[in-house]
Amino acid sequence: MDIVITYVNGLDPVWQAEYAEFTNTPILEKRFRDWGTLRYLFRGIERNMSFIRKVHLVVSGESQVPEWINRDEVNVVLHKDIIPKEYLPTFNSNPIEMHLHRIEGLDEEFLYFNDDIFPVMPCSPTDFFVDGKGIIGMSRHLFAPDMFKKICRNSDRLARRALGLKPSLCFLRPQHICAPMLRSEQARLYGLVEQEIIATLTTTRTAKNVTQYLFTNYLYLQGKIIPRRQPRKHFSVAVASVDKIRRFLENPDRRLACINDVKLSEERYTEMRDMLHESFERMFPQKSKFER
Repeated sequence: MDIVITYVNGLDPVWQAEYAEFTNTPILEKRFRDWGTLRYLFRGIERNMSFIRKVHLVVSGESQVPEWINRDEVNVVLHKDIIPKEYLPTFNSNPIEMHLHRIEGLDEEFLYFNDDIFPVMPCSPTDFFVDGKGIIGMSRHLFAPDMFKKICRNSDRLARRALGLKPSLCFLRPQHICAPMLRSEQARLYGLVEQEIIATLTTTRTAKNVTQYLFTNYLYLQGKIIPRRQPRKHFSVAVASVDKIRRFLENPDRRLACINDVKLSEERYTEMRDMLHESFERMFPQKSKFER
């Protein structure tokens, strides 16, 4: 299986200039801030997921590729390689997720990673796929009080429509972790509802978007997802203390860690970032093959 990682460095001046030119939306730090921890995700993949065939890094342009990336081992994918030019540039993860199946050479089974997820203990292929079925926890929700929940509901409704199913009062939401994907099923669904997907594409996030949950829910509703939670520990830096996250990283008891960004003071951000660098450097002191 492959891994697809989407990444953005909000400190890149080229990216910032393009953002200012094409949007009127203030930069949301929690969505675009670079914590400088991407290299540790790659080191975790090498140490703890040796069964991975290829890693694909999806970025908006060449200025977004970290200088340390070893392109002999990482397939760098630019937005223009997979997204129709009329929908570029985009500063919205949702249109990017809609087109991951277009990555050239992508394996049939792949895991979609955000850059806030880290393999911190040895993993097995069967943590993610068994007999061609993906593994991820699924939950049901009734209300959609905020933009993200509305996007989740949109995604569930479109997946049901594509399968000819009646709308449901509740909507499905997958566990926030690396998503197991089947390339052929994603391509098939895109073909079935291409015009509906295109109608949702926006430069920045809006409540009319659909997210990659569209594809996960589509698999689940066909019986191609085993609804079992992946072994992960989730931390929101809004509520988890620096010491709590440090203690976990010193002695992890879950295979995966998700360290989710939120709006922070500059002081707390710096303290948390420095701790993460120190902890990950102790955990993964050696360069990976993905680094030059």
